[in-house]
Amino acid sequence: MARKSLIARDEKRRRLYEKFKKLREELKEKGEYELLQKLPKNSSPVRLKNRCMFTGRSRSYYRKFGVSRLVLREMALKGELPGVKKASW
Repeated sequence: MARKSLIARDEKRRRLYEKFKKLREELKEKGEYELLQKLPKNSSPVRLKNRCMFTGRSRSYYRKFGVSRLVLREMALKGELPGVKKASW
């Protein structure tokens, strides 16, 4: 349940970011920093966190694949990632 609430919170932040993205850019161009401060904190791009699309894990995230190292390893073993194979010797 804790993991699901983290994922839901992150999704809420992403929606807020997308909602205020254009307004944030306009305010930055005009230099109206007082109004920029009044926007919701969670609409800031700094607050976004990359998460694995399967497990929701935030640590050891591979941007190229959009998954964590654990899922990456399993997918490589199954051959689900083209051009990637697990090294063995």
